[in-house]
Amino acid sequence: MKVFRTQASSLLNILIVLSFTLLLPAISHAAAFVRVNQVGYPANGSKRAYLMASGSEAGATFVVKNSSGTTVFGPAAIGANLGSWSGSYPDVYALDFSTVTAAGTYTITVSGPIAASSPTFKIDSAANVYSTPLANSLFFYQNERDGPNFIASPLRTAAGHVNDQSASVYITPSTNNNGRFSGDLTPVSPATIIDASGGWWDAGDYLKFVQTTSYTVALLLVGVRDFPNQMAAGSSNFTAEAKFGLDWLQHMWDDNNKVLYYQVGIGNGNGKTISDHDIWRLPQADDTYGGCTSLYRYICHRPVFISPASVNSSGQVVANALISPNLAGRLAADLALCYHEYQTSNTVYANQCLASAEHIFDLANTAPSGNLLTVIPFSFYPESEWRDDLELGATELYFALQGCGTSCPAGPHPASYYLQQAAHWANAYITGPNDAADTLNLYDVSGLAHFELYRALALAGNPGGTGLETNQTALVADLQKQLNKAIAQSGTDPFGFGFPWATYDTTSHGAGLGVMAAEYAFLNGPALNGGIAAADYANRQLGNILGANAWGTSLIVNNGSTFPLCMQHQVTNLVPMPPNGPPFLSGAAVEGPNSFAAKGTLSGMVACPPNGVDVFAQFNNTKAVYKDFVQSYSTVEPAIDLTASSPLAFAWEVAGAPSGTP
Repeated sequence: MKVFRTQASSLLNILIVLSFTLLLPAISHAAAFVRVNQVGYPANGSKRAYLMASGSEAGATFVVKNSSGTTVFGPAAIGANLGSWSGSYPDVYALDFSTVTAAGTYTITVSGPIAASSPTFKIDSAANVYSTPLANSLFFYQNERDGPNFIASPLRTAAGHVNDQSASVYITPSTNNNGRFSGDLTPVSPATIIDASGGWWDAGDYLKFVQTTSYTVALLLVGVRDFPNQMAAGSSNFTAEAKFGLDWLQHMWDDNNKVLYYQVGIGNGNGKTISDHDIWRLPQADDTYGGCTSLYRYICHRPVFISPASVNSSGQVVANALISPNLAGRLAADLALCYHEYQTSNTVYANQCLASAEHIFDLANTAPSGNLLTVIPFSFYPESEWRDDLELGATELYFALQGCGTSCPAGPHPASYYLQQAAHWANAYITGPNDAADTLNLYDVSGLAHFELYRALALAGNPGGTGLETNQTALVADLQKQLNKAIAQSGTDPFGFGFPWATYDTTSHGAGLGVMAAEYAFLNGPALNGGIAAADYANRQLGNILGANAWGTSLIVNNGSTFPLCMQHQVTNLVPMPPNGPPFLSGAAVEGPNSFAAKGTLSGMVACPPNGVDVFAQFNNTKAVYKDFVQSYSTVEPAIDLTASSPLAFAWEVAGAPSGTP
């Protein structure tokens, strides 16, 4: 279940055993594997596969064959030795075949000291390559829906957590790093009940967080706006799904009193009541779980937690309290994007979104101390950067107000104010303590915010000499800095991945780099380190998370021929027969390779893989491990934020450029 992103955790009633991988003995026989992007390669893009071998492949050649077995490329010498992956696989080579452009299904065959062949893969138009992955991403979110408005599917047959429609609000308790607290939860005064229904489950558990939902909604709405033919049409139309996320965020913000609620449910409790992470079940069981006795009261009637700033020392709700700037920035962005999307089709809804966005932005705490507000416990999502969030929020507010001109509803500030604020916070990020320390993901949205602000400045006519604290050149330079750091990381990995494999959120970072590199290519930024074209780098990062990695697995479900089958996700473990598919939770992006594989079970968890065989163990090295194992939340738990950047990356690959100006 969803737990620490940057460190390990213990869950109540779950024994977590960290399986640090030791140096694997050399394999007893020669072996080699060809790793490809299993989704396929756009015909007009670069194409690279990787040969991973247990020994030298000096003198080896490779060919590309079509589905009829006809050689269409080669024999060609294998490319450069890119370095060692592990003691068992000390040699990794590049296999480049970019000149193959005809649509079709192909395989790669290596002839040499150790023969090898690839899975089948396709070459086609970018639209045909990525249309199914885009549709799969939408399917994932539809199946993560909570509340009465669920979407029936082979995985979902009933609504879950309908009781959230009348949920009691509590003060945030003091917890340890595992989320345990002493005593009982304390209701706010006066007693408050809100409608907290709807929204998506965060991950394989059933908790709901503004922290992760606000990030997810921002990326989906940007995709709907910028790529209408990819993300707002046909089988991958995210419009209704993005609004589903918006509706829940509106439930969690009381605009009349300016009060923020930030979490529904609690992972680990006080040892006297059962909490979300203590049991393994389908979501529809919770509304009546255990007869709703005192022991199960926080399963049947899930607590809602109010922002600590909105409660005084006596437990009374305080209106107009400051909001943690990370949440304020992303929520403002979401609600401004909402206005952009619905100002014509649903004016009342759009105007409420815009009013809320402006109120939230004005309440941002721009001098935070201590931990930012994320979730309880903070160690589940230990975010530390926030300037990027305010940059994004201000930029989207500028777009909203600039777009409506004289027809804007009355508000506290003109569009020019938000452009100034966006430039201020962009500069604060660029000159701040975490500049370029990360790339696009939940914890750092500058890779999107800089791109948005660049376009906002263009829309404003690139105003010079007006006191703005940044400019397009500085924004592109910072994107370049982030990408060059990723490229430097790629140089340490024989598969060229731009993020350390032995770290949480590898899948999310790969897709995020795909988005950033595509943005950079669109902006025609200066040459990147190593002379690699930004578009090629985007293509390779997506390839890494779609099968072109040491384990030969796609890290997004049903995107490719090999993908996670044993996710730590209750619905996919309990509904399919055999466990975890089919039916598959298509489109779900999992954590990916990590420094450890977690262990520990709960009553009712179905063993997966059923035979217990770890088919990926031989490909692990001394640092990075991947295990497709239902107990391993650290490698195969999916999540809404982990998945959010992948549809945007796919849309960029298909369209090549956003549609028009925001």
